[in-house]
Amino acid sequence: MKLQISIDGRLTPLDSADRGNIHEIAYGLYSVLYRGHSYEVRIQNSGGEWRATVGDRSFAIDIQDPRNGAGRVNATLAHMHQDVKAPMPGKVIRMLVREGDDVQAGQGLAVVEAMKMQNELKALRAGRVLRVAVKDGDTVGAGDVLLTLE
Repeated sequence: MKLQISIDGRLTPLDSADRGNIHEIAYGLYSVLYRGHSYEVRIQNSGGEWRATVGDRSFAIDIQDPRNGAGRVNATLAHMHQDVKAPMPGKVIRMLVREGDDVQAGQGLAVVEAMKMQNELKALRAGRVLRVAVKDGDTVGAGDVLLTLE
């Protein structure tokens, strides 16, 4: 299936082969291999607009799903469930939220210790905690789901 991604108003095709070169590293952070180059891409919602940041450049983004008869998915990302994942192997020091909690963008969700450093994972957008998959003291691997936001 081919998708059209609009980056600053310019349509860019993305087929299933390209999607295999996009890996979620952490919540809102992706590693993208495109035409032989590797990019670190951060996705954020700011004031209702989705933006992708690559290095010091930021782009407005929109995804058009060909299965949608309207041709455009309004606020698609805003309505998706999003998994918050461990950025690297470590130990859950403290979960800062519970199932059913409402969270605001920038609010701390969990503290994970990795390589003797404590990392606070924060919400990139407002939402509600649907599921907490780990508890304090659990050992997690890179990419393990810690919690799911609605």
